[in-house]
Amino acid sequence: MLLLLFEVDRERYALDSRHVVEVLPLVRLTQIPGAPAGVAGVLNFRGVPVPVVDLSSVMIGRCSPPRLSTRLVVIRYPDDSGHLPLLGVIAEHITETVRRDEAEFVPSGVVSADAPYLGRVAPDARGMLHLVDVARLLPPALQEMLTRQVAGR
Repeated sequence: MLLLLFEVDRERYALDSRHVVEVLPLVRLTQIPGAPAGVAGVLNFRGVPVPVVDLSSVMIGRCSPPRLSTRLVVIRYPDDSGHLPLLGVIAEHITETVRRDEAEFVPSGVVSADAPYLGRVAPDARGMLHLVDVARLLPPALQEMLTRQVAGR
């Protein structure tokens, strides 16, 4: 599978490119006053409003710095109803893709209720690569809020 790599606090993570719609430079977003932690704003993506979350904020509680390698990735986020609404994610150090066999990723042996999107890793010459489970990326309350907004509920 083709993976899009990013980093959070010098740890490497990977998104399966099958979820990726487009990788954009970090653009100005429409801010949402009172939005929950992790929500960076709303992106106008080809005339469609797309909620955007900052992965560093969701994962470790600090915003991604605005660097040249910090990107906004538009993904298809599977929700509980089987729909695949668009979601923007801000991620740091997006500079490469790699091909890895899915069988190379094995359970890490550590399960965290605070990070249900993690669990499988693959070792390589630079350490461990964490495979992100896109369907479990957002905390349940944030997922519910965003999918309710997309569905117009």
